[in-house]
Amino acid sequence: MPAPRRLPMIQQRTFFPESYHDKKITEEKFPEYPTLTDAEDPNQNNGFINPPPVKRQFRDPHGDWWDKQERRNFGEPVHEDHDILGVFSTYEYTWVDSKTAFAQIGVFIATVLGVCWIVGRLYPDKPSFPREFEGGLERELGGPGAVRARAPGDPEPFQAEEVEE
Repeated sequence: MPAPRRLPMIQQRTFFPESYHDKKITEEKFPEYPTLTDAEDPNQNNGFINPPPVKRQFRDPHGDWWDKQERRNFGEPVHEDHDILGVFSTYEYTWVDSKTAFAQIGVFIATVLGVCWIVGRLYPDKPSFPREFEGGLERELGGPGAVRARAPGDPEPFQAEEVEE
């Protein structure tokens, strides 16, 4: 029976090539990015070429775009504020300016108030005091036992009775 072989305490070599774990080779492949001064990089975005800030909403919707929904071409640099300038950001309303909008709102309010005033002047009001009929229109409203209209001498409607003390 052969003697049992002793297992190594530490693995002496790895299965990965030197290019994966050697520090010198890694530094050659991925050099440190150069540090730019404020004069070289005024926007502090590491020299990224930033296109002009134009909302995608204002680009030609019928243009020959590679991405028709986002209105951009393949390889076109994206602005650093793309989330604000993209098609899916808040729609910018440019139909009328604020001066015209406030004038239109004022005209609307004046029109509504004018119509209310005209209706109040021309609409016939309900009489403030109900009419009295001779005999309370008993015969006209169905004879004896029917609810009768107000007759002379009936108490005043909607008035509290004066209590004598």
